[in-house]
Amino acid sequence: MADAVRKRILIVDDASLVRLYYRSALEGAGFAIDEALNGLEALEKLLVASPDLLLVDVNMPKMDGFSFLKALRRQEGRASSTPALVMSTEAAPQDREAARAAGANFYLVKPVPQDILVDCAAMLCGLPR
Repeated sequence: MADAVRKRILIVDDASLVRLYYRSALEGAGFAIDEALNGLEALEKLLVASPDLLLVDVNMPKMDGFSFLKALRRQEGRASSTPALVMSTEAAPQDREAARAAGANFYLVKPVPQDILVDCAAMLCGLPR
């Protein structure tokens, strides 16, 4: 991916190994990555810069993924409409519905293979695959 069109992704997940896995796959595909440990930290980071995509875990301390998305979608500005890919170990239909209701654009069940992660990120960023 050329630097001029390099898309930025904010990974919001409290698990360091999960963030490392996502970072490795996405940087390898040419994305620029930033990280937040929970929804509260992500909201703070969004005050400074708006990424092209949010990768959001559901279960996190301080502010979970659904609370983060609901708070973000209530705000005004570019960041409030940033596409969000929610990834969780929760696989029930009501979990997917809760993610959609919170403002997610797409939902994947962990573990997510790297090629699927990269393809979904590219799709949500409007990039060809």
